[in-house]
Amino acid sequence: MSENKKRFGMSKADKERLLAAMRSQTPAAPEQRRTARRIIAPELLRFDTMPEYTEIQVQKAVAKQLGLDDVYYMLHDGRATNHTSINGRDYLNFSTYDYLGLNGDPRVREAAMAAAEKFGMSASASRLTAGERPPHRELEAAISSLCGTESALCYVSGHSANVSTLNCLFGARDVIFYDELCHNSLILGASHSGAARYSYTNNDMEALDKLLEEHRYNYQRAIIVTEGLFSMDGCLCDLMRLLDLKKKHGCMLMVDEAHSMGVVGQTGSGVREYFGVPSDAVDIWMGTLSKSFCGCGGYIAGSAALIEFLKFKSPSYVYSVGMPPAMAAASNEAIRLMLAEPERVDRLHRNGNLFVSLAKEKGLDTGKSQGFSVVPVITGDSICSGLCYQELKNRGILALPIIYPAVEEGKARLRFFISAMHTEEDIRTAVNAVSEALPVAQEKAKSYAK
Repeated sequence: MSENKKRFGMSKADKERLLAAMRSQTPAAPEQRRTARRIIAPELLRFDTMPEYTEIQVQKAVAKQLGLDDVYYMLHDGRATNHTSINGRDYLNFSTYDYLGLNGDPRVREAAMAAAEKFGMSASASRLTAGERPPHRELEAAISSLCGTESALCYVSGHSANVSTLNCLFGARDVIFYDELCHNSLILGASHSGAARYSYTNNDMEALDKLLEEHRYNYQRAIIVTEGLFSMDGCLCDLMRLLDLKKKHGCMLMVDEAHSMGVVGQTGSGVREYFGVPSDAVDIWMGTLSKSFCGCGGYIAGSAALIEFLKFKSPSYVYSVGMPPAMAAASNEAIRLMLAEPERVDRLHRNGNLFVSLAKEKGLDTGKSQGFSVVPVITGDSICSGLCYQELKNRGILALPIIYPAVEEGKARLRFFISAMHTEEDIRTAVNAVSEALPVAQEKAKSYAK
């Protein structure tokens, strides 16, 4: 080969000269390479000095000063239904998601036990690689049928179902419009996706229309995200107007039915049934299995293409172990029982409506609640909410306070979860107790403010 023959744009001789020059260079002394070191403060390596941890301690100190019992992470003695036991004391319970009263039903328990005996307690791996079991497919077929969609997919976590789905479907060239009252998982999913994000005032379709007109056409794909039944306020989304805007501006639509599936509609089949719309009018149906269906995890339902995409691309599905087969079997049986026993949904509706009507008679502020499974009693500031919680607990009633920053300051509340297991006496007892406890809490809150 000629010396001038070039390899990779350089002659052989040039290449050898370059290599020789590189070998002859004296490496820099370590002190020349080393960048100046900063002294790292020890507190930066501790968790108890983090500002967020300090904030938790301040909140706990305030609660103690107000005389509040432990509000969160209470240890229940057994199954929590319309009644529960904590440290041996019975409480009338309004803090459970068991909307249809199916958690602990013998038939649900037997389905779970049979699956556990046959398949064990764990799927043992990601379903993509080695974790598939018949209960998974049976549950997804039941969800698909319930939602009226081509297919469905179950995640081990409802929160991660939302985060992972939005994250993998949308990116920097896309835009997401979401209701301001959407769950943290939806907002986090939108943020992680890298898409542009715009929130609109709860159920304000005029505001959403303006946002879409101004921003939608700067991006490729666009999606509107809403909850079916808003978990803090107990009101339904304006599905018909959302469908109009979806069509007008060329968007997709995602509806999170965590609190509406099993609750809304004559048979509990959600907002699709309530509003009488075809299932394919909504692009992504999401729901959880931890509420009406007494299990754990979340699902996405929609077109076959959507579900196949998620099966191979959604990180929280691909890289997580499959749902325990026993849990899948339990939720599948709960769906069957809901459809076979429509009186459960009917009783839930009657209980929710009764709570709201009695509360209004007593002059209590139930906000936007439409009398389904979630009824807030708005108390005002956060201190008043905490004090009212304690007053009710002293009377043997459990309803947890929701305070800032979960809701804006001035909109703190007690949130009542209504179930089919509650009796009319339970509802009346609770409303009467709140009407008595709230003025006491308000007076105490004034004295603390002084």
